[in-house]
Amino acid sequence: MPWIRTIDPEDADGRLAELYAWQAAKLGRPTEFTRLGSLDPEIVNARLVMYRASENIASALTADQRSLISYLTSILNSTPHCSSLSRPLLPEAMVAALDRQDYASLAPADAALARYVHKLTLHPGSITRADIDDLRAAGFGDIEILNANNQCAHLNYTNRVANGLGLLHDAVVEERTLDRVPE
Repeated sequence: MPWIRTIDPEDADGRLAELYAWQAAKLGRPTEFTRLGSLDPEIVNARLVMYRASENIASALTADQRSLISYLTSILNSTPHCSSLSRPLLPEAMVAALDRQDYASLAPADAALARYVHKLTLHPGSITRADIDDLRAAGFGDIEILNANNQCAHLNYTNRVANGLGLLHDAVVEERTLDRVPE
């Protein structure tokens, strides 16, 4: 249970009901995270719009790389709710390597991505051009770098919202899908 009051879908009206319906069109209902903003529908709207944008950048990042970003950002922030959403989408060997922060055991491109996500999450002020050059050397183009950066940055925000408002349990199984992102 979150530490603040939230509005259940059956009690939503007006703009909040519209926004809940927008996410429900894809998932069947609004997520627990979406409901964390329910006291201010415009927060819900902004979060859903940003979620849709940051998860749908047209780049060559693979599904596993996108999940790597989500999972690693969330475990580095000790956010069980968010990490539980992407953990089932990754190969078990990758989860184990990320849990150990053994990035060297990953494929070279995945290792470079993990090092960037790690630094951007825990030491954002120390990012330099060299970090971007490392991603380029691993085969990432500017659109993939933009994708990784925005997804990681957005997830750092959502991790802080979830942790800061008490969403500290694993996500319900039905939400552990990319279908939670509205179209």
